[in-house]
Amino acid sequence: MEKANAWNRYKKKQIKAMNEFCDAYRSFLDESKTERECVKNIVRMAKDAGYKDLDKLIKDKKTLKAGDKIYRVLMGKSVILFNIGKDPLEQGMNILGAHIDSPRMDIKQNPLYEKDGLAYLDTHYYGGIKKYQWVTLPLAIHGVVVKSDQSVVDVVIGEDEKDPVFCVTDLLIHLASEQMEKKASKVVEGENLDILFGSIPLKDEEKDAVRENVVKLLFDKYGINEEDFVSAELEVVPAGKARNCGIDESMVMAYGQDDRVCAYPSLIATLEAGDVKRTACCLLVDKEEIGSVGATGMRSKFFENTVAEILALMGCDQNLSLRRALANSHMLSSDVSAAFDPIYASAFDKKNAAIFGSGIVFNKFTGARGKSGSNDANAEYLAKIRAVLGKNDVVYQTSELGKVDIGGGGTIAYILSLYGMEVVDCGVAVLNMHAPWEITSKIDIYETYKGYKAFLTL
Repeated sequence: MEKANAWNRYKKKQIKAMNEFCDAYRSFLDESKTERECVKNIVRMAKDAGYKDLDKLIKDKKTLKAGDKIYRVLMGKSVILFNIGKDPLEQGMNILGAHIDSPRMDIKQNPLYEKDGLAYLDTHYYGGIKKYQWVTLPLAIHGVVVKSDQSVVDVVIGEDEKDPVFCVTDLLIHLASEQMEKKASKVVEGENLDILFGSIPLKDEEKDAVRENVVKLLFDKYGINEEDFVSAELEVVPAGKARNCGIDESMVMAYGQDDRVCAYPSLIATLEAGDVKRTACCLLVDKEEIGSVGATGMRSKFFENTVAEILALMGCDQNLSLRRALANSHMLSSDVSAAFDPIYASAFDKKNAAIFGSGIVFNKFTGARGKSGSNDANAEYLAKIRAVLGKNDVVYQTSELGKVDIGGGGTIAYILSLYGMEVVDCGVAVLNMHAPWEITSKIDIYETYKGYKAFLTL
């Protein structure tokens, strides 16, 4: 089956709308390089659209009805939005679910050390990365430091042109003959992904003078003591803004597009949904890149508990109502797919690969090899999705993640499917997935947004 190229369908008006959407998306990426920053910006946008804080409604013992719009935040790192529909919640929801964490490096709790006159911060990489891709890049530090008095210091260093940036060093090619013989997975070891942090010694300090100067600077500039690293969450990410890519400016190159390229269209589609028949839910979670674990990951009870709270405010405080609401729901697990790369064509089955410019991508199944760890969507559900996409003139394609015995990967889809709801993976095709700088097609981003809006009308 030949895949359509969406560019051939677009007129000037559509191209203008697409570019405006992608400009706003790039701005969102620039302001949302961590999951905490994502949540802050999402909450701001939700409030502007009339959404209310569910926890405050619970505290004030308010009731909920059709047309109400609410959000809930968990630990500043996951957020859910609900647009209450006209149908009883027991009949299910239309859920757009994505993750807002991305591969990166995290600064350890006891990170600062000096070695031969240079100060470093020790890191632990987060998620699946090719470690050698993270050396010799300008890096920024984003996050929070929570002091023992519970005051919070927000940290962003390396994004402003006046800021310093940081770097993981690499061995010069002239001395790297032994290094170049190593496997790619061993060229740079995880314990060597430490960022260069300073080099000026503190005057009159005899031992670890550079380290002591860094400690002084941290306190003088930010009011941070070395002990405060213990209660800090500091993420090391590529410094710099999202950019248009290609001489025709048809693509976006940026950090963190897996999976914010799906989270942002999910959010905007939800905020623009208006009055809905079935309750619309936008579920944006943390920790997918490390297995959806922990309190802010999809495996937690956060989503289930929140739906239970909503039912209680609607006068349906019973377990069976909750089970029915979840089982009767439809979900798009909004996650990225690997774009076909002609340079590495041997890794793909091209006829079953995602092609740039061919629209939103559906993965009937994920997993690895023999579909291990997969959610495999029902044919009946896919037919229903096809119908609504056709009705709304959405360009779509289907894909698998590489050849059968090469590819593999997972999303949050299988976790939601455990409730018995209908779930399928779909999103945007990405080149350089999990690299510091990933590339997407603007027209695929826009078709994905259109697809998500269409889905919410099911």
